[in-house]
Amino acid sequence: MKEPSPKLFNAGFLGLMVAQFFGAMNDNLLKVILAFAVVRGVWEGRLGDGGEGIVSVCFTLPFLLLSGFAGQIADRYSKRTVTLWVKIAEIPIALLAGIGFYFESLYLTLLALVALTCQSSFFGPAKYGMIPELVSDKNLSRANGSINMMTNIAVILGTVIAGSASVRYHGSEDIARTAWLPGVLFVATALLGFLASLLITRLQPGDRDLDINYNPFVIYVETIKKMGRTRLLTVMMAWGYFYLLAGLALSTLFRYPEVLSVGDDEASVLMGVLGIAIGLGCAIAGFISGDRIEPRLTTIGAAGLVIFFFLLAAVPPWMPDMQPMIRVALSNVAFFIFFAGFFAGFYIIPLQALLQKLSPDDERGQFLGTANAVSFAFMTVAGLLYWVVMSTPAFNTRPQRMFYVSSGLMLAGALFFLWKLRGTGILIGSKPDEQPDG
Repeated sequence: MKEPSPKLFNAGFLGLMVAQFFGAMNDNLLKVILAFAVVRGVWEGRLGDGGEGIVSVCFTLPFLLLSGFAGQIADRYSKRTVTLWVKIAEIPIALLAGIGFYFESLYLTLLALVALTCQSSFFGPAKYGMIPELVSDKNLSRANGSINMMTNIAVILGTVIAGSASVRYHGSEDIARTAWLPGVLFVATALLGFLASLLITRLQPGDRDLDINYNPFVIYVETIKKMGRTRLLTVMMAWGYFYLLAGLALSTLFRYPEVLSVGDDEASVLMGVLGIAIGLGCAIAGFISGDRIEPRLTTIGAAGLVIFFFLLAAVPPWMPDMQPMIRVALSNVAFFIFFAGFFAGFYIIPLQALLQKLSPDDERGQFLGTANAVSFAFMTVAGLLYWVVMSTPAFNTRPQRMFYVSSGLMLAGALFFLWKLRGTGILIGSKPDEQPDG
């Protein structure tokens, strides 16, 4: 196998970053515009109270079902080739989503969301498994910090564009004049992502003799058993658990137009702030780590999340008397969201780098596919939990109270994982680079 480049920002890694950038943007564009449409747009009330939680389930369930199979594909074929396949598939899926919005068909649009998520589930193991093939071990933390930063910049742009497009699509008296807008955005972004994937340098195929098992749950069970022989299983669960909190937080932010009494376009500023903060936290965590992996940053990140989730729920929202957009950006809500996002970056980057480094070379796709499935299993639980909790009057009238739940879950999870990893030096000790043993 070709040796990874000693340079961090080599041509192959830059191509991957840009391809991931546009992929994340398209996922976010479709999910955000659809969520706004379900909450108070053309499909308001069609999925009941907390309907945005159902959108989240449609977004996450395919990852759970397909990631094991996708991990095997990433191990058998060149990860660059897999990336090209999924980027080509994204174009007709984007067109289908555009048709759904044009004809105001909720279920056609949900079908496109599920299809786009299926496509993304194959990109995940190839993308994360490709990083150790494109950069050296000493650059793993920086590479993960950089790609996560770019992903969150994509989320920022996608959210801001989606907020603006949502207002134009749902707010127009003659919707036919703007019905084409979502589709044009989706297809253009998919085309840019495909062009970027062509920049990725050629990589060697994996194990051509690998027998593909089409039952993903068999792969998950076998891989989890292998992980269970070391502390890597706990590392994976700590990484995946974050997505339970992320799913709850993102679904709650969709309700902030009513919390702050502002429009969708103004509320989208909060998503932008969150994206900036996570990107900055990821980048700083990566570069603090330097040539090492510093999982102890995860402990700091968990503490920050507990504190700022609690403040989001406990402190009454306040905005200065200023111009639209600016008043939201300078609100106390934006301040708390910024620091919650910043500490989220500290939490996830060391765990993500550990998963890549400690996974066996010939099974990295399957290990990362399983980890991907676990993270989306947590996000699926988040969507269902959000739907149930928001159906109760105490939360439905004050959606920000959901952050009490997020804070409590983060505290319980942090204490559990610290206890499980006690004595290993992984989260609070002095030897973060050593493989955890059982």
